[in-house]
Amino acid sequence: MSDGRLPLLLVGATGLVGTALLAATARPGAPTLAALARRAVVLPAGARLEMMVADPAQWPAAIARARPDVLVVALGTTMAAVGGDRQAFRGVDHDLVIAVAQAARAAGTRQVIVVSSVGADAASRNFYLAVKGEAEAALARLNFPRLDILRPGLLRGARGGAPRPAERFGQIVAPVIDRLLWGRLAAFGSVHARDMALAILSLAGLPGLGRHVHGTPDIRRLAKAGRL
Repeated sequence: MSDGRLPLLLVGATGLVGTALLAATARPGAPTLAALARRAVVLPAGARLEMMVADPAQWPAAIARARPDVLVVALGTTMAAVGGDRQAFRGVDHDLVIAVAQAARAAGTRQVIVVSSVGADAASRNFYLAVKGEAEAALARLNFPRLDILRPGLLRGARGGAPRPAERFGQIVAPVIDRLLWGRLAAFGSVHARDMALAILSLAGLPGLGRHVHGTPDIRRLAKAGRL
């Protein structure tokens, strides 16, 4: 951009959605992307992006220097990955999310796009959904000109690390179950990571103000638009 801002900055480049977003930058017409991560990643062939590597404690300072116009937050872990430690889980899915968002707000970022989850609700009895809901509420309180919240159901795609049997089974049966989900139940349908990436690219830079929540049907429509 003419004022020296980065057009689009991704935090969470090493996860399922972040990896898919990196791959999507190799498509013709895709915007140039900058990614901030704790470690270097193998970039897809043809990807057009700048990779910045720093410890998460230094991410707010990196965001202050980058001054992104659009921030994509695809951060997240699992209870299994943190050994069941709720505080460690919250440290990523809430605390780190809010830390990078606060840095972006101070830097004048216009739009934040965050990957959340279907059912996210700060009042939920489910710990995972409560943390996601609390993060959404905290982001809203930062009053970005535009906040886009993506709430997919099960995320499908090739994940790194050792495969988990339950997860592998879920990925196999999800497309079949999706066909049975109609009306309000459609929000619980699965979304492939590449469609999440296309939806994010469709949202990035959109005009308009306020908070916008996108469930699975919306994400699929946005992804379809991104493929055109």
